[in-house]
Amino acid sequence: MTARIGIAGCGFIGTVHSHVLARVAKAGLVDAVVTATHDVDETRAAKVASQHGAEAYKDLDSFLDAVDAVWVCTWTAAHEPVVAAAVARGLAVFCEKPLAPTFDGCKRVAGLLASVPHQVGLVLRYAPVFRAAAEAVASGQYGRVLACVMRDDQYFPTQGQYGSDWRSDVAKSGGGTLLEHSIHDVDVLSWILGAPTSVRAEVSNRFGYLGIDDVAVLTLGYPEGVHATLLSVWHQVLTRESSRRLEIFCEQAFIWADDDYLGPLHVETSDGASMIAAELPTWAAQLGVPPEHAASVAQYAEPSIAFLRALAAKGSAATGSPDALTALHAHRIVDAAYRSAATGGASVPIVD
Repeated sequence: MTARIGIAGCGFIGTVHSHVLARVAKAGLVDAVVTATHDVDETRAAKVASQHGAEAYKDLDSFLDAVDAVWVCTWTAAHEPVVAAAVARGLAVFCEKPLAPTFDGCKRVAGLLASVPHQVGLVLRYAPVFRAAAEAVASGQYGRVLACVMRDDQYFPTQGQYGSDWRSDVAKSGGGTLLEHSIHDVDVLSWILGAPTSVRAEVSNRFGYLGIDDVAVLTLGYPEGVHATLLSVWHQVLTRESSRRLEIFCEQAFIWADDDYLGPLHVETSDGASMIAAELPTWAAQLGVPPEHAASVAQYAEPSIAFLRALAAKGSAATGSPDALTALHAHRIVDAAYRSAATGGASVPIVD
């Protein structure tokens, strides 16, 4: 049976998901269709709905009554009420990150999600380059990890293609670059290096938005003296939409990447340098997008396809990946980092 999908929140990321869902459905990769949209801005909801022949709903209850699965793409503070209402109906939920503005809110949202088929939008879990990095570290072939550095930067997302005015409002977002953007990075580092045991952090507010950090520097501690440093920056270089660099020093190799989807992953050892290259999924050619946009679309298409196929195969028993517990672990680290920053950078233990 064709799954009826509703898009709750029709700003930048909701529009991205809407476009991707239309592409994968048209290509026959999933049996699903966007049938409804909902947004506090009725014009935005109507615009996205028109691209699918769907109906735009002003009322949340009427919107939820018309769908089988909900993509929650509202600003962060609005996630919880939409998730709660969807869960009350037993609907499947794809929830964007961050789960909520506060860690207590994240725990509530994660608890709600755990009761229904769900998936969280930590899409870097599907990036081949990070998968290759995780496999290289886990293999042990390069010895133990010694240290890791990750840099994440993008222009302040209230402008340009993002146009997310709410990201300058702490009541709607809960925080700045660390929470809103680098929740991805914290999750990736946990995937590759394992769970950190402590964090020391400092954050800065250079652009004057109350409670919105635009620079964050974290030092994550791991067993056996391993450390990872994360630098997260929102700047005003409008030619840099989003960029990530990962460097991992092992006993017998230097592993690095400048691209957060296909890579390649570079590996330098005493024997020389090599690359682990990734290709687009074979189905990407079916999406009907220009080659220069194929990677951007595939990066969001793969997690959506995985979730919808899990729903089709398992129904109410389906759980997508990453799930709410995985997301909650990343939020726990971010919460500890903010608490560290509030004390001037003191080490804060991380306990699940």
